[in-house]
Amino acid sequence: MTDLAALKTSLEDKNVTTCIASYVDMHGVSKSKFAPITHFDNMMGGSEMFTGAALDGVPQEINDEEVACMPDPASATILPWQPEIAYFSCDLWTEGKPFEACSRVILGRQIERAAELGFTMNLGMEAEFFVFRDEPGTPKPVSPLHDLDKPAYDTTRLLDNIHWLGELVAAMDALGWDVYSFDHEDGIGQVEIDFAYADVRTMADRYVFLRMMANAIARKHGAFACFMPKPYGDRTGSGAHFNMSLADKATGENLFKSSDDPRGCGLSRLGYQFLAGILKHLPAIMAVVAPQVNSYKRLVKQGSMSGFTWAPVFACYGDNNRTNAMRIPKGGGRVELRAADSACNPYLGAALCLAAGLEGIAEDLDPGDPNTDNMYLVSDEERARRGIEMLPRTLDEAVTAFKADPLSKQVFGEAMFKSWVEFKEQEWLSYLNHVSDWEMQRYLRFF
Repeated sequence: MTDLAALKTSLEDKNVTTCIASYVDMHGVSKSKFAPITHFDNMMGGSEMFTGAALDGVPQEINDEEVACMPDPASATILPWQPEIAYFSCDLWTEGKPFEACSRVILGRQIERAAELGFTMNLGMEAEFFVFRDEPGTPKPVSPLHDLDKPAYDTTRLLDNIHWLGELVAAMDALGWDVYSFDHEDGIGQVEIDFAYADVRTMADRYVFLRMMANAIARKHGAFACFMPKPYGDRTGSGAHFNMSLADKATGENLFKSSDDPRGCGLSRLGYQFLAGILKHLPAIMAVVAPQVNSYKRLVKQGSMSGFTWAPVFACYGDNNRTNAMRIPKGGGRVELRAADSACNPYLGAALCLAAGLEGIAEDLDPGDPNTDNMYLVSDEERARRGIEMLPRTLDEAVTAFKADPLSKQVFGEAMFKSWVEFKEQEWLSYLNHVSDWEMQRYLRFF
């Protein structure tokens, strides 16, 4: 248990004057109240109250008892760009107990289920996003260098973004996140940052914080970080691939690693069961890990200027092969869900994946043999023979699958399930009713 008095003293010694009690709405966006360090004790006891009805996906009526932030002391993070402020990730409580529809609480329930079985889930998330100049009109990359047909891994363009990117990477490392790689992706101004995995709750906290921090640092350079999954129709989109494994809760041993996997992927039987559970529920999971109308502009087979999109469109798995929705990266010991994108709420996405994986273990599911060929080139007839279906192609299809899968309500709880479905159905309807530039250009003078 964290010594709160010692934590307060430590923050004061580092000249922290203000604390942020942060939780997320349904989208995974940080919401908060700030408290002076002089009111630290009250804040840590849940003094900061909120009306859930004022926010997306914090399902409350106006007359309900307010939700309160209960900060996690272990999450205390001093803002690298504003070191006089400390940030805390919080669970929401109401009526003296955890709020059933809080995203972090929803994940916490699945973490507890895993712990009862002797498991800890570890998660790594690959952060992909664009950074654009903060100016009106069509988004323009920070770098003034001319476009390329294939800008992926381009050294010159990465160097031309190093002023803001280097500052962000340094901030991540200062927080102990251990950035081990970053590169330029397939869009001008699109980057990927890879950093060390952590337990699932810590990683979800970090991803929410990262989106906020990336924007804060980009703004210092006259720019903004864009986590829209597909800002350009002719470029690949931004994923947030989930790299998952289970460890022994007592020893920390990776239970997915195997040196004698007969399928040759380096994955244990437990790992295959977990993977099979996710595949079983993947259509429903899609509504959460790819949560926007725009998400499904990313999930197409072709459309990028550089050829295939590398995005998952089929409900299948394979070895290191990136044309599967789920893959077992080289070396084994983990499974990667490639459908998750940069706009996801990491608490909800991870909760549904963990629940599906635990079901796969409980039911001893088997995913069959891995697909090692280029799935984009496999014929429809051959995919049908293997029993491989396409993933949802629109948010509407994904939400329909989410509604139909009993696991969704089991994990989310009644209130959040209802709130999620209603919001996403309205989002889809709003999109359908919008008259786009494409329609105007195509039909305005059609006759």
